[in-house]
Amino acid sequence: MFTYVVTAEFTGDEARTEYLAWMRDGHVAKVVELGAAVSGQVVLLDDGRVESRYLFPDRETFAAYESGPAVELRAEGARFVESGKVSFTRCTGEVVFSVR
Repeated sequence: MFTYVVTAEFTGDEARTEYLAWMRDGHVAKVVELGAAVSGQVVLLDDGRVESRYLFPDRETFAAYESGPAVELRAEGARFVESGKVSFTRCTGEVVFSVR
């Protein structure tokens, strides 16, 4: 499994609320559907940042997502960055193990 994590930081509560609505209203579902992710999860961190966690079957599937559907999906979210109210960091990695 391969993980992709996007962390969003906000200048205020209004920007966070708008971002979470956008995520809830279809963005996460599109990443899962169009990008062939296994799952998507959005976490409101204690410090106010929002972490979006996606699990892909493997690195190759993620690479196909990144060069395909991600281009349009990121363009849809560009308004948040352009407003100056949201900044993003991204990280990826191989899942070594998990426990349930």
